Amino acid sequence: MSIWILCIFLTAMPTGDEKNIMLKLFKFLRPYIGLITFILIFMFGQAMAELYLPTLMSDIVNNGMMKGNTSYILRYGKYMLLVALASSLCAILGSLLSSITAVGFGRDLRNMVFSRVESYSLHEFDRIGTASLITRTTNDIMQIQTVLVMMMRFMIYAPIMCIGGIIMAMSKDKMLTIILAVVLPILMAVIGFFASIIVPIFQALQKKLDKVNLILRENLTGIRVIRAFNRQYSEKRRFIEANSDLTQTAIKANKIMAAIQPLMMLFMNLTSVSIIWFAGLRIDLGKLELGDMMAFLQYAMQIMFSLIMVSIMFVMIPRAQASAARINEVLDMTPEINDPKHPKKPDEKKGLVEFKNVTFSYPGAEQPVLSNISFTANPGETTAIIGGTGSGKSTLVNLIPRFYDADSGSVMIDGVDVRDMKQKELRARIALVPQSPVLFTGTIADNIRYGKKDATDEEVRHAAEVAQASEFICDMKEGYNAEVSQGGTNLSGGQKQRLSIARALVRKPQIYIFDESFSALDYKTDARLRAALKRETRDATLIIVTQRVSTVMDADKIVVLDEGKVAGVGKHKTLMENCDVYRELVYSQLSEEETA
Repeated sequence: MSIWILCIFLTAMPTGDEKNIMLKLFKFLRPYIGLITFILIFMFGQAMAELYLPTLMSDIVNNGMMKGNTSYILRYGKYMLLVALASSLCAILGSLLSSITAVGFGRDLRNMVFSRVESYSLHEFDRIGTASLITRTTNDIMQIQTVLVMMMRFMIYAPIMCIGGIIMAMSKDKMLTIILAVVLPILMAVIGFFASIIVPIFQALQKKLDKVNLILRENLTGIRVIRAFNRQYSEKRRFIEANSDLTQTAIKANKIMAAIQPLMMLFMNLTSVSIIWFAGLRIDLGKLELGDMMAFLQYAMQIMFSLIMVSIMFVMIPRAQASAARINEVLDMTPEINDPKHPKKPDEKKGLVEFKNVTFSYPGAEQPVLSNISFTANPGETTAIIGGTGSGKSTLVNLIPRFYDADSGSVMIDGVDVRDMKQKELRARIALVPQSPVLFTGTIADNIRYGKKDATDEEVRHAAEVAQASEFICDMKEGYNAEVSQGGTNLSGGQKQRLSIARALVRKPQIYIFDESFSALDYKTDARLRAALKRETRDATLIIVTQRVSTVMDADKIVVLDEGKVAGVGKHKTLMENCDVYRELVYSQLSEEETA
């Protein structure tokens, strides 16, 4: 019942199609039905108490003050105090419960948005953008949370105060209600006018906030490049322009919001003057008592105040609707990569990887990135993938853990198409070392254990030794307990790569994928690492993506890519004889003696 009242109140707001957007989010309030019910009861109690107070005051003035009856004043004065106390208590409890409900709802919504984003493929990330996702998870949800508090406090209180105030005012003097019949429609028209102006402004405000966050994120993550090219001034100017644009839009919105309050006060004061003027005339004619005039005046103010509450809601709801639309976009976006309804599981855990006529293209691209790719990576062997920049090497290995799905053909592990496996089951078989190493805040040991959360200290040390990372770790003051700053900024590129490799090794999967994971290593460390890897991963499938010929020369199988197609497959010696593309790569990197 409480949810229905909430929905009816929102639907009553003349906000157009956007109301359905808010209602889609409010369905997640079901766990808080009990709290909302109590909030409605307390708000109802507060409204009824405040509607009764002017009548009590009217009786005290008419029957006590005007007749000099002190005992009557004292007796009904006590009643007024009790009613006022009950009103205050209901207001406090209602505000407390509404805050608890809104904060809980905001927490749940953030969890849902985060979970949904976690299930996105890389396509969905690219479509919305990282900066926008951060804004939606923080600022947008905060906007809805704030409006929800206001709605739960006013959704029952304001209508009761408005309707009840009109009824009680008519009971005091019907002729004076003609003033309200004139003022209230004008007031409602003004509120509607302001609401129609402010909706598009708040929608634009959220988009401009996204742009500021985007520029800020680019500058923070790319500060080294910006400084290296002396672009601080131009980046500062770009940020100032975006920030000024956001500020000007916010000022425009605040001007409208600032104009609403004095306009409402003007209506209230004009209404008060009118009531006092006409009520005075009726008192002179003996058709109205002084206490009734005072009560009517209070009821008129209650009616006006309830409409001001509605006007505040009109100011806040458009921005919340813009935020709700952006959050619904995140929640409604169906991930392209999902678990199958009837998942399959390989009979054996060997780690055999097969590409069968795989073709893949990015959305909107005119040409496929990969075309008709076929090869096999066998367990116990090192399969190297080499090619020039833009040949599709990284895209190819991203198909194995299903970061993307092939347009046609199939990627198979141990005889089962990766699209027929559960993502969790699939990725449990794989350890990936990405091209750009990613580290998390915490200790070095924590970052290595990211690959296996229950790894022992011995396993962590062993993985670091194989990855050639133990030497620099031991040189640190706190060793494996040394803190890693955000993004690993207190480590060099080579150190971050070796920690990423250790993180993969501690997992001990069936398939290792190293995507340009040795690019920051010197040749001596590279050679030692590859020798150690060969011993450590002798039973697993090892796939190495690289542009460095020296890294792949001793591989069991080399897959040469050229413009998204397989130009050759075989060992170094065979490819030198039969593959022109591979031969060009070798000669471009190695001298004749090294080649021989």
